[in-house]
Amino acid sequence: MTGLVLPRFFSYYEAPVKLVETADGGVAAWRLSWDTGGWESADNLIDKVLFLGGDEIAEMTGDEFVQRTEHDRGRYLRGDGPIFALYETVRALDETLGRERRYPTPREQALISGIRRKTFVMFEEELQRAGDPGADPTIAAGSA
Repeated sequence: MTGLVLPRFFSYYEAPVKLVETADGGVAAWRLSWDTGGWESADNLIDKVLFLGGDEIAEMTGDEFVQRTEHDRGRYLRGDGPIFALYETVRALDETLGRERRYPTPREQALISGIRRKTFVMFEEELQRAGDPGADPTIAAGSA
């Protein structure tokens, strides 16, 4: 698709979706799996997110994509290890904010954003080692 700047990021029915360039110059779509935290091929969504639109689709910045992806991973996945310890840190902070009925301070917002950028890279690197073709930890570098 001539003139299409990639990557591009979307929310489709609240699930993060990314459009990326393929090795042959084409376009591939990947949708976050809430079951595994990995990426499922979603090429069937390319035309829909680019040309058709709808209330269920919203375009996001790279940082919004990283934050949304890690929000969802932290919410839907459970496990052990450093990534999940960081997810638990964010979850505990969110619970405190809820109990105190307040919004996060700028410092708390920065802490949450920083943790999510870090966990995004960590999770994507693990996915790459496991052979997930949609994994790309470099997305977080452009979102800071």
